[in-house]
Amino acid sequence: MIREDLAALIHNATNKAQKKKSLPRTEIPAVLIERPRREEHGDYATSLPLKMIADVNRALKTAEKRTLSPIQVGKSIVHRMEQVPYVGKVDVAPPGFINITLDEGWLAQQVEAILDAGESFGSVDLGQGKRVQVEYGSINPTGPLHVGAGRNLALGDTIANVLEAAGYDVQREYYINDAGSQMEKLGESLYVRYCELLDHDAGGIPEGGYVGPYVIGWAQKVIDDEGERYLDMPREEAVALMRDVAYGLAMEDIRQDCARMNVHYDNWFSERSLYDEGLFEHVMSILRQGHHLYMADGAVWFDAKALGGDKNEVIIRSNGQPGYFVSDVAYHYNKFVQRGFEWVIDVWGADHQGHVPRMKAMMVALGLDPEKLTLYIYQMVTILDLGEQVRLSKRAGTSVDLREVADDIGADVLRFFLVARAADSQMDLDLGLARQESDENPVYYVQYGHARIASILRYAREQGHTDEGADVSLLTHPSELALIRKMLELPEVVALSAENLAPHHLAHYAQDLASAFHSFYRDCRVVSSDPADAEITKARLKLAKAAKHVLARTLTLIGVSAPERM
Repeated sequence: MIREDLAALIHNATNKAQKKKSLPRTEIPAVLIERPRREEHGDYATSLPLKMIADVNRALKTAEKRTLSPIQVGKSIVHRMEQVPYVGKVDVAPPGFINITLDEGWLAQQVEAILDAGESFGSVDLGQGKRVQVEYGSINPTGPLHVGAGRNLALGDTIANVLEAAGYDVQREYYINDAGSQMEKLGESLYVRYCELLDHDAGGIPEGGYVGPYVIGWAQKVIDDEGERYLDMPREEAVALMRDVAYGLAMEDIRQDCARMNVHYDNWFSERSLYDEGLFEHVMSILRQGHHLYMADGAVWFDAKALGGDKNEVIIRSNGQPGYFVSDVAYHYNKFVQRGFEWVIDVWGADHQGHVPRMKAMMVALGLDPEKLTLYIYQMVTILDLGEQVRLSKRAGTSVDLREVADDIGADVLRFFLVARAADSQMDLDLGLARQESDENPVYYVQYGHARIASILRYAREQGHTDEGADVSLLTHPSELALIRKMLELPEVVALSAENLAPHHLAHYAQDLASAFHSFYRDCRVVSSDPADAEITKARLKLAKAAKHVLARTLTLIGVSAPERM
């Protein structure tokens, strides 16, 4: 990346200045390359002279030499900088910044480089093949996904995309919570609704059961597919079978909703498998041997406080049933020890924030590095329509249904909106804005940018124009160069998003890139019928093709389509 290259360039120049004794020997701080706030200050800047000045002058005073100003330190560094093709101008500005402007000729040539890079443009090698698992979604299979789960899906999947682009070996996983009492209650709820539809009294929905209308729909489907056969069975047998039927119907809905959101998993992991394959007993043995368990109130507890947790957790309830936490222990043992992931990211809602300390304590108890587990916490979503909060779902009766919202505004729009805010920010999803087909809607604005370029390229072909043999050195207009500069930022945005697990930077970048293209289109006629403009038409077509490619790459990373027509 350009930032890294510039940092190395300036570090080497500083080292040379010290060797040539124009600067005293001091430790060279890390060279931080930033984007200047003002365009006239160039493309990149560093405050290295300001960071060095105290040590420089301390060394000079010790040697009884006159002190230097930050400007003088900066000039000494710049004087020793190696000349490279991509740097056009370097200035030292008060109070001690080194400002760097990219060479315009080099910038124009990057249009070819972007197209030559193809699908790899924007990729960086931060991860160097490190095996990372991103586990997201993972909503209990007990009913339709709500829109809060949509934010989990969108954030988790975009993080996985970004990490893959950043050089990690990524596995996407959905953890199916198919063990425990909630599945038993779902099976019983389905059985009751099934009986009611067949005019058979089953005693009503159990306490803590599932009352949403979707259960009635599932019951009708069971009748349509299998008739009345469950009425001929003992209730206990029928409920046990209904549990598996309900699980299958719930998972079918979940898979469909994930696919609708353009989320595709590498692995669906069953919680029940932890018990069926004996892993539960194995991790219990590990915890006992480490003296991390104790008895109290008839239950078995995990001593999380002794390992830095804020409260202890039930492992085995007083009724002999495993607690929720022991599944987390076994599951993460499976991830790290049995499957060998080097980094695991769990995407959880804000209601799980309090679980973070116990998860870190669990890692210590298993003899694993807590830093290898990242608990990625996101805030909840509020749905607004015409300024009013939407509280109920037509289908579930208890929450806003993900499928309902996706049908209303479109999955692309929904996914973009859910990614566009930082995960630690509470977000309002404005359905009114999301429905608009105008520049006010950021998704429409970005996708329209891609479709507009596609339209330009189609029109050019119809008129007999191509970019074959284009001379990109003709791209000298400020709007042309501004568009190229913006395209070249994609690797930096990918790196920033990956390092901070902050995919919202991609959504902001997509809007900025679309804006840069719209400005170019406003200022520069792309396809001209004047024979005298044939060469600049070729160059601008090639620029437009590169911009289309970078926009599509960015949208793909977000998990949103790049339409050819709108």
